[in-house]
Amino acid sequence: MSLSSLLVPAILFFALGMFACLIKSDLKFPPDMHKMIVIYLLIGIGLHGGKALAGSDMASAIPAVWAALAFGIGLPIIAYLILRLVGKIDPLNAAAISAHYGSVSAGTYMTAVAFLAGIGVTYEAYPVIMLAIMESPAIMIGLVLAGYSRKIMGGATKADKGMYKHLIIEAFTNGSILLLFGSMAIGWVVSDPSYKKIEPFFELIFMGALCIFLCDMGMEAGKRLSEFKSVGVFLVGFGIVMPLIGAASGLFVGHFLLGYSVGGITLVTVLAASCSYIAVPPAMRLAIPEANPSFYLTLSLGCTFPFNVVVGIPMYYAAAQYLHATYYPW
Repeated sequence: MSLSSLLVPAILFFALGMFACLIKSDLKFPPDMHKMIVIYLLIGIGLHGGKALAGSDMASAIPAVWAALAFGIGLPIIAYLILRLVGKIDPLNAAAISAHYGSVSAGTYMTAVAFLAGIGVTYEAYPVIMLAIMESPAIMIGLVLAGYSRKIMGGATKADKGMYKHLIIEAFTNGSILLLFGSMAIGWVVSDPSYKKIEPFFELIFMGALCIFLCDMGMEAGKRLSEFKSVGVFLVGFGIVMPLIGAASGLFVGHFLLGYSVGGITLVTVLAASCSYIAVPPAMRLAIPEANPSFYLTLSLGCTFPFNVVVGIPMYYAAAQYLHATYYPW
């Protein structure tokens, strides 16, 4: 992994945002701009992925769907066990934190796409399906873990069951999931001439919008650095170790089970290593109000996201390169 792999505009803009926060600059973005850019980026990812899927064998996407479900279910359980057995974190905080690590970070995925584009590496269309799928199972596993935690603590109520039903429905109707699936479907069915009319807006300026988004996220991450003391040493370490555990599983699945190229393996690894900061936090705040939001927000935004963007993505790419070159079974 060379220094040049970090000199990607998207990563540098993230560093700029964090630096602006650390020096207490008056740099600010309009409050609604972040949401608008997220909507634009999600539609862009979905359209691009759908167009790529239109020229692919859809039967080949089935293993990716199963892999996404396995990650969304398995990773939160692993995270919960580590938090409870090793860190001795209380059950409800452990459940809330765990759900974040089975879900995905669209921002991290988009940064990985920008990284691969910057070095001219192609990848399969199927990881975008995994991106859309992984959010919902992780939220549901978080709800199951919360219910289990309340049961062992003797605090489950009928009201909780009604709230969980509402949250499960919301997990499948979440705006980001709807945008990804919807724009993916549009990209899949639309004709080439029709797609070319919107291509300049959703593809040519995509990387520029991503840079603005990551600059804003850099400032958000910088704000969370001051909360590390309240989080504690174990949780900060967990915020780095858990992505590495997810990355190891992503490397194995992407290479040995899915048989993807280096670019595809990298994206699968990034998905398995990422941590949600958009869809899961509000769901967990509603489902587990007893949990401390500063724990999971600081871990996702202040620890795991910066680690993945600055160090993780180049490292995962290097690992995928090594794995593909050394253990190529086909």
